[in-house]
Order: sequence, then C-alpha cells, then structure tokens
Amino acid sequence: MTLLLDYRPALRDRTGVGEWVHQLALNLLALKAEGDPAASLIELTLWSSSWRDRPAPSALRELSGARFVDRRVPVGPLTWAWNRVGWPPIEALTSLTFDLVHSTTPLLVPARSGLRVCTIYDLDFLSHPERTRAEMRRDFPALVHAHAARADLVVTISEYSKAQIESRLAVAPDRIAVCRPGVPSWIAGPLPQRSPASPGHLLFLGTLEPRKNIAGLLAAYRLLVERRPSAPPLVLAGQATPAADAWVAATQAPPLKGRVTIEGYVSNERRAELYAGASLLVLPSLDEGFGLPALEAMALGVPVVASSLGALPEVVGACGILVDPANVRDLADALEAVTTDADLAARLRDAGITRAGRFSWPASARALVGAYARAVRRGSGGRRPAPRGPRA
Repeated sequence: MTLLLDYRPALRDRTGVGEWVHQLALNLLALKAEGDPAASLIELTLWSSSWRDRPAPSALRELSGARFVDRRVPVGPLTWAWNRVGWPPIEALTSLTFDLVHSTTPLLVPARSGLRVCTIYDLDFLSHPERTRAEMRRDFPALVHAHAARADLVVTISEYSKAQIESRLAVAPDRIAVCRPGVPSWIAGPLPQRSPASPGHLLFLGTLEPRKNIAGLLAAYRLLVERRPSAPPLVLAGQATPAADAWVAATQAPPLKGRVTIEGYVSNERRAELYAGASLLVLPSLDEGFGLPALEAMALGVPVVASSLGALPEVVGACGILVDPANVRDLADALEAVTTDADLAARLRDAGITRAGRFSWPASARALVGAYARAVRRGSGGRRPAPRGPRA
C-alpha cells in the first residue's frame, strides 16, 4: 500500500496540528519496524512543498524510513490552485502514484488515482469563520462539505469532532476514523511535586487567537489579582496572531502590568521549562478539537483548569476543573482554588497522571492503519472524480 501523507503542517514551528502529523508519521514507521502486519504493508511518502521552508534535519533523521518528496513551490498559489481548481494532481508534482493520498487539512489533495483522505480537527471555522484567517476563512467553510462528501475517509482527533462531522457534514460514521493525540515523546514522566511554599506561575499554552478566549482569561486573571494581590504571575506562551495586539496592550496597563509575560512560540525544551515552573495550566478555549496542552500538563502532573466546551471534557474528564469559559467569575474561582488549596492541587495532579496514560501515539497510529485498510476494502470498486472548483 503506497501512502502519501501531507507533511506541510509540520514544516515550520510544530503547533498542535504539526505535532499530530509528525507523530503519526513517526509511529506509522515505528509500527512497521516492529513488524505490525498491517503497517508493514505501507510504503510511506511524506509530501513537503514551500518556497522557503524545508523539512528540519532532525525530522529527516527521525523519519528516515519514509521517502520525502520536497518541492520548492510557493504555498499560497499551490493552495489556491488545489482548493479552487483541483489542479495540479499530486502525481504530476511527485512523478509517483499512490493507493492512498492523505491530506492533513479538511480539503483533499487532488489525485488522479488512489483513495483520498482528509483530516478535520474541528469545525470551529464553520461555526465562527470570523475567528479564522487566510485559507481557513477563505476556503474551508465554502468547500468542506463537498470535500468531506467525496473523501473515502475522514480522519479526526476526538469523539467530539467525530460527532460534529457526522451531524454537520453528513459523513457516515464508518467513514470517520478517530486518531487521538498521544503523550508527546519529549515527556519522560511526571515532574517532581511542587512544594506549596513555592507556588509557580499560571500557564496558558496555545496560539494567541480568538478561539482560545485570551480576552476571557485576562479578565478572569484581573479579577483574581484584585481579590488576591499575591496571586502568581500569568504566562501566555504561543504563536501570536493579529488579534493578539489588543491583548498585549491590555497586559501593559494596571492591574496586569508587570504580572503577565507573553512568550510567543516556544520549543519543546522551553515548553518543558514552563511546565516545570507552573502551578497549573489554564485552557479556557471556546472550542477545541482536542486540546493537546491539557494532555501534556496531565502527563507532567500539572493541574488543569479547562473549558467545559469542545473536546476538552473528553480529554480532561474528572481529572481537572472544567468551567464555562464565558463565566469570568467561575474561571477566576477555579484559578484561585487550585493555587490556594494544596490538597486539591495534589488530587488533580495524581488523577491527571493516571488519565494521561490512556492516550498513546502507537494506539493512534494503529487506529489509522486500520482505517486505511477498511477504506481500501470499501474503495475497491473504483474512484470518484477529483473535486474541481469552489462548489466541488
């Protein structure tokens, strides 16, 4: 089985989607090396295209069992042509043919032959296009219904997102595969338990975008500071978007001035340092297809305060404090409770460590291999034409 996996989301700084793509590729290769019967049949090709960004040397080493096809093609024009015209087909760009072509976005990679797979992490872009930008705003809402209908397989990352795809895109459940993220490989185990005498900072990790509810978090933190002037500082770590300008300005005025640090995108090494210094992770998102920082924090033994919306309850369960992200007072109460109640923090730490053990990258890769095999069996009767144009 020849498989092309679109590696482009992992080319630059690997955020949640990029890490998901990289880890699935890595674990598909690991299953094959271990002699897994189904994975051993897969010949993996990773597709990379950018005018300036190349696969990192470390990624090339880690993924040496795959073939990389890397083309210097400007991202914007290729994306527009693929999404809007359905051209050029991947075979013309790679000089290869494939049994499966797996797009790691909601829109299919054009292909002349083989089965087509797309990946839909969540449908927030459909509910709230105003919270998105670029390709996600221009193309995804207009085209996702048609592409999902034509896909031989739709891959997603949580049962929450699967239910959304079934109900809103009318995709049959047997054509959807859930491949949940696992605990990242850079996490070796839980951190030493933090002493109540040395409280750490409050930590937010994620892209600084409207969906992450940064405005609500800053309002809750402002309330916490007014209640408890000795409250720990807040660290916001993640890639900034244009919307972040207003939040940055808010942190430069009292009562937040000098109490909030904005880190920007952080490497895994810096990420580990920030968790080590944290008393809790707060993730008050308005929607999440999964919420990888919550899983990271639980695996490390960092208590979690998270939104009750999206897939976060599925990830955190009863092992963190879940709050309505629109209720600033409840969010402030949760932050105060975890930072002032050592017994509560210890219970959340222990419960989170246990729950994180349920999330595994090898299990996710096995689920994907099984879904590929089922798609191949279903698709043996022939191919549908590649989508073309904005209504395809």
